[in-house]
Amino acid sequence: MVVALGLDFGTSGARAIACDFDSDRSVSVSVTFPKTSQNWPQVWRAALWQLLTQIPADWRSRIERIAIDGTSGTVLLCDREGQPQTEPLLYNQACPIDLADLVDWVPADHAALSSTSSLAKLWFWQQQFGALPPDWQILAQADWLSLQLHGCSQQSDYHNALKLGYSPERDRFSKNLLDSELGSLLPVVHEPGVAIGPILPAIAQEFGFSPDCQICAGTTDSIAAFLASGAHQPGEAVTSLGSTIVLKLLSQVAVSDRLTGVYSHKLGGYWLTGGASNCGGATLRQFFPDTELESLSCQIDPTKESGLDYYPLPSRGERFPIADPDRLPQLEPRPENPVQFLQGLLEGLTQVETLGYQRLQDLGATPLKRIWTAGGGAKNAVWQQLRQQAIGVPIAIAPNTEAAFGTARLAAFGLAAFHSVGLKRT
Repeated sequence: MVVALGLDFGTSGARAIACDFDSDRSVSVSVTFPKTSQNWPQVWRAALWQLLTQIPADWRSRIERIAIDGTSGTVLLCDREGQPQTEPLLYNQACPIDLADLVDWVPADHAALSSTSSLAKLWFWQQQFGALPPDWQILAQADWLSLQLHGCSQQSDYHNALKLGYSPERDRFSKNLLDSELGSLLPVVHEPGVAIGPILPAIAQEFGFSPDCQICAGTTDSIAAFLASGAHQPGEAVTSLGSTIVLKLLSQVAVSDRLTGVYSHKLGGYWLTGGASNCGGATLRQFFPDTELESLSCQIDPTKESGLDYYPLPSRGERFPIADPDRLPQLEPRPENPVQFLQGLLEGLTQVETLGYQRLQDLGATPLKRIWTAGGGAKNAVWQQLRQQAIGVPIAIAPNTEAAFGTARLAAFGLAAFHSVGLKRT
């Protein structure tokens, strides 16, 4: 059985988990990024070396495969040796471009048609520079970090490449994009989890890895979290109850709705589709500290409705399951009893999740069969009972939600558990 290392690079820090899947043993380490940075590549590389150093030496010597996940849409330009030529543009940085400039390169419903997409950022850089050197390359955060370990230029995976314009249905970039002056900067795209090449000899010697240790194509952080849950049957979903509510449903059919941010990632022979609401724990924390949330939740009787009808946004604007940038929070009337008020908020959040899964069903996704729950809200038993009553499928806390664990699992097994059917699209 493979001993694998998964590395997760997020927005505020990074984590590594080494797993021996035969003995069910693991070891994990983490680092926190500086709150501000003028040189993100330097921060990421330093964090990578810190994580590798912190993994115990006896574990490092047994690791056979390594994979990295990063934030989707965080990209940078570098030369073929991997030296950064620009500061990265992060996942949430929008580019002031006309999306009509991209329509010759991707279909009308493609996830790359967004001002924050990797393709939009590449086009923006081209406008800034006038022309980009053909011997440069564009890499996602996970790709660039993997390059530090395997040294192979222009390598990516089809999860990180999606927002760069890659077509998962056709397993390629469009001919128009490849033939454009940006085509030479695009990576070779692999299935997540496949081996790209052995670890660089100098790094193997420095850290005590086997010279045969393989560096594998990675994934994005949200997909890594789904992989960590162990969900692998069509109809299984993961709801993340964090500051926002994020839904991920494993489907035999790809669905998309660019207006509400619904798109599908290929996952072996299946599709992973979903969306993200602005509602979530951020709204709850506007009114209750965590300790009060816990004590008040215990006083709620989930078998009796509050009688309130809330749409609990934290501020103006919603994206999924309702696309309305001007939608206002609906939090009136507010009862004097804080237990009733909290119940109304939890019922409202439950309704948002219910509508979200219904939206995916309406688009043609595989019917929902089971939900695994991740995020801080997973610990609230009353909220879980409200969700169970409203949605009507089994709901449980995901056995593991660490993205680094999902990436370790990806490195060890690839997407073998997801290859039992052919792909379909609505």
